[in-house]
Amino acid sequence: MLALGLLLVRLVVGLLFIGHGAQKLFGWFGGYGPKGTGGWMESVGIKPGVVMAVLAGLMELLGGVLFAAGLLTPLAAVLIAATMVGAIVKVHGPNGLWSTANGYEYQLVLLVVAIGVALTGAGAYSLDALIK
Repeated sequence: MLALGLLLVRLVVGLLFIGHGAQKLFGWFGGYGPKGTGGWMESVGIKPGVVMAVLAGLMELLGGVLFAAGLLTPLAAVLIAATMVGAIVKVHGPNGLWSTANGYEYQLVLLVVAIGVALTGAGAYSLDALIK
């Protein structure tokens, strides 16, 4: 059951990160693409906006693909955690913990889930398990 639980966590978190990366990179799923996201990033002090939007999008997309597949899980977790640390430090941290005040609660949960899975291992239903 542990392997199935890890698979569920990896799939949900990984696929959502793929979606967030696609929003930033391609404007899919209601996203704004590199220019729109980059403009918003510049407005909150993340510069150069378009470059940072592309980098964040690539980290989210690649991290999500690797995490969902359970491939190179520690690297996937670092990519996911790094984007969440950036979101906490640059956007949500000043608002406190709770998401009801646009705080960092959700980003912290995602960061801890990614690190927790990396420390635990991706489980038997993963590409990491196949290449051991």
